[in-house]
Amino acid sequence: MIVSEQDLVIEIRDLSLPRLHKWIRLGWVKPERREGAAFFQEVDIARVRMLNDLEQALDFDDETVPLVLSLLDQIHGLRRELRNLAHAVEEQPDAVRDRIRTAYARLSET
Repeated sequence: MIVSEQDLVIEIRDLSLPRLHKWIRLGWVKPERREGAAFFQEVDIARVRMLNDLEQALDFDDETVPLVLSLLDQIHGLRRELRNLAHAVEEQPDAVRDRIRTAYARLSET
């Protein structure tokens, strides 16, 4: 689903166009641009919802939000890396996967 900024403001309660433009200007949200208009994909919409919650419900300020966003982006990046690693391990022969499982169990005990 892709929505325009006007539709996004209608969809998300308490979101104003000036606040959305501020987040875009600060680089906290990076919509797709078509003929000068901003369009938001599902991942962007989720980020806008989160930003709205951080500012409205949790009262985070403009200095705290970038830190939270950075930490969340790092977590998502690590999850992607772990998922890729798990897929790479799945492609290995049974004997290699067993050695990896054994080594992981040993390392997890410490």
